Amino acid sequence: MLLLTLTPNAAEKVQGFLKEHDGPPDSGLRVAVLPGGCSGFQYGVEIDDTPESDDEVLEHHGIRIFVDPFSAQYLEGIEIDYVTSMMGSGFAFKNPQATGGCGCGSSFTV
Repeated sequence: MLLLTLTPNAAEKVQGFLKEHDGPPDSGLRVAVLPGGCSGFQYGVEIDDTPESDDEVLEHHGIRIFVDPFSAQYLEGIEIDYVTSMMGSGFAFKNPQATGGCGCGSSFTV
């Protein structure tokens, strides 16, 4: 089973997005790793109505989290937070598998 942590700040923000989404009761947060970004991979998060048949489904703070098999290999041990700073606000990823990243923090290498 995939070890993935959603901080209380991130969970609170996702709960707000889920309420705004007004989808089915089993809606959740899809967390993905996508090819791209200046370092090779980038993170993707979005609200999704249902998991795919091969997704791993986790639950943190009452939030369902959907992760596809490709992404799961890069997300083991990750912590997802929601931060606000002078530069803006958004999800922040602390990935113990990342060996490098870009200056803006939106992409990484393994």
